[in-house]
Amino acid sequence: MSAAARALPAPSRRAPLGAVTLSAPRPGARVRAARPREENFHNNCLLTSSSQNSSPLLCPPCNCAQMALAETIIPHQPDVDKHAGVLSYELVQGNLVQWNSFMDKSIPDPPTAVLLHGILGSRKNWGSFAKRLAQEFPMWQFLLVDLRCHGDSASIKKRGPHTVASTALDVLKLIVQLRLTPRVLVGHSFGGKVALSMVEQAAKPLARPVRVWVLDATPGKVRAGGDGEDHPAELIEFLRRMPEQVSSKQEVVDALVKGQFSVDVARWVATNLRRTSPLGQRSSSSFSWTFDLNGISEMYKSYEDTNLWRIVENVPRGVHINFLKAERSLHRWALEDLQRIHTAEELAADEGGGVEMHVLEDAGHWVHADNPDGLFRILSSTFRIETTIRGMQD
Repeated sequence: MSAAARALPAPSRRAPLGAVTLSAPRPGARVRAARPREENFHNNCLLTSSSQNSSPLLCPPCNCAQMALAETIIPHQPDVDKHAGVLSYELVQGNLVQWNSFMDKSIPDPPTAVLLHGILGSRKNWGSFAKRLAQEFPMWQFLLVDLRCHGDSASIKKRGPHTVASTALDVLKLIVQLRLTPRVLVGHSFGGKVALSMVEQAAKPLARPVRVWVLDATPGKVRAGGDGEDHPAELIEFLRRMPEQVSSKQEVVDALVKGQFSVDVARWVATNLRRTSPLGQRSSSSFSWTFDLNGISEMYKSYEDTNLWRIVENVPRGVHINFLKAERSLHRWALEDLQRIHTAEELAADEGGGVEMHVLEDAGHWVHADNPDGLFRILSSTFRIETTIRGMQD
């Protein structure tokens, strides 16, 4: 919990009718949130943790004790692409999910997993993988988030500093606004540290077991790659020096390749460009970035500097932290990191938590692209375990 945060009596999980209006989506639909009125969004200052029974946190700098939830509407149309006020997101739901309208208390909250992307990514990175999970585990729903300064969330102006901690706080606010209690957090690279920060900032003990997956990231020092490997800091600075608008995606690809970045990285980065020329004027096309590069630069610096070993070596009871090392992502993993994680495994087992190390074979840093089948097999065990736990509790 941040120094500015203070504990208050935990509010009721179910708000009065009318605080949030929800309509049930079709089973299996991809659901996006509509943007609330601006005046409502700015009043949404009270934050509770992802734990149902935990104390709320006050969102600095206003420290207000009100909870004016935004008028969020979940539409039927799967092609609606707007904001929730806090962050842009979408829900990928299994066919057996019953959306809780907060009117019928007999309907239990569906088990939810939050999937977080890395630097220069977006929620779209997880789209196909989330669909696959939803097909295999139809009782689950998967919350895909555009982190601050990324994707559609870049148009939602956020106060600095742009850090791992503030990014995690955004996601916690969104979870509260949606009245969800996630059982699983999955974060890739920068998103992995965000997931750890979410656990650190949530009140303890957590209300139920939470399983955290940190994909190809360590809790501490970020090590730069060698020749032929990715260099995110250099990539971000290179993009910041480019014009804000370009005539084509190929122009960006060519510039990046000339700047010694790989073709794959160049093409991936170019997917973050959107057309800005008026409709029907294709002859004078121009493209601009969907992200805030200045904010992202600050976020990456925080990613390098943020040390979250303390949450790994003092895991809250009921939390199980899984690290996944990509076999070909050697530079990110020093021997001392691996030894420290294995030591944390033993400590956590004695304290009622859990730490575990996994290796994904035949994969580089982009684990969900390099070996999606292997990643799916490893993550599936978590959803089977959590589904079994839920069945026993119900």
